[in-house]
Amino acid sequence: SAPATSADTAAEQAQHLTVNGAWAKAAGAGGMTGAFGALENSGDEDITVVAAESPAAATVELHETAAGPDGAMAMQEIEGGFVVPAGGEYVLEPGASHFMLMGLKADLPAGETLAITLELGDGSTLEMEAMAKDFAGANENYGPDASHDADTGHGSEESSTDH
Repeated sequence: SAPATSADTAAEQAQHLTVNGAWAKAAGAGGMTGAFGALENSGDEDITVVAAESPAAATVELHETAAGPDGAMAMQEIEGGFVVPAGGEYVLEPGASHFMLMGLKADLPAGETLAITLELGDGSTLEMEAMAKDFAGANENYGPDASHDADTGHGSEESSTDH
């Protein structure tokens, strides 16, 4: 078989990477926000997201949440990027790995779409869009499953025992 040219390879990686359920925290101009989602690799080799950029922000960093020297969880830039395993996924979520957008050029209200370009290890790029939504920072350390219905105030009124 003919040797693959670099262009073929570049098309390859971006073709096999998809982003599902992408979203970002709503934020104000000049501030920062995190973007999340599931990076899925349908190919047969690992794909590394090495960098990202967005027209909406001055800089975008790839962050991981890791235990610092004092044992507390802290955000830091990840070494080597996000590696999405062949045939698998790499999940970005609050309290874990995420894209950190800094120096937002305009307000990012809930409902707005945020465009982010991912740069892959082979030089190819993938465009992703994240939907901004309100997210309470206090819940950072918990996954979406940790929310309790009791806290919403819904449910108690409807379950009145009067017949």
